[in-house]
Amino acid sequence: MVQGDSKIRNYLMAKEIERKFLVKEMPKGIESCPASGISQGYLAVSGDGTEIRIRKIGDRYYETVKSGRGLKREEVEVELSREAFETLWPCTEGSRVEKTRCEIPCGEHVIELDVYSGALDGLLVAEVEFKSVEESARFVPPEWLGREITDDVRYSNRSLAVYGRPEE
Repeated sequence: MVQGDSKIRNYLMAKEIERKFLVKEMPKGIESCPASGISQGYLAVSGDGTEIRIRKIGDRYYETVKSGRGLKREEVEVELSREAFETLWPCTEGSRVEKTRCEIPCGEHVIELDVYSGALDGLLVAEVEFKSVEESARFVPPEWLGREITDDVRYSNRSLAVYGRPEE
């Protein structure tokens, strides 16, 4: 976390409960769904699943610390100034991902479909966040989603940024 930055405007600490899937095919109507470009780089990653990343979404900037692996993780996020982001961005050289995120309504949930570009071009991964582990267990994925990769660390954004696309 950036300490003492008077431009930090937002702070969020939460448990993240999320399932991830590969995508078999693009869903119908995706053209009408909201989409945002995301540039994301990693400042630090550890073997226990802890990571520190910075992210640009449109004209907003964030620093996030995540810990844990799999379905349930801890997450602390602060909003950064553009200047703070630009100061830190060079430190992420060699550990970055670029993607477009589409938000697709699915019943009471929103599926976040990430369309990767650059070295990961063609990779499609979808994430769904839940309020509880029980709710996540009840979720029935739509047909266009493929194999679940929630517990496959090779498809974590940090692994994709550091090691590239996994071999199947």
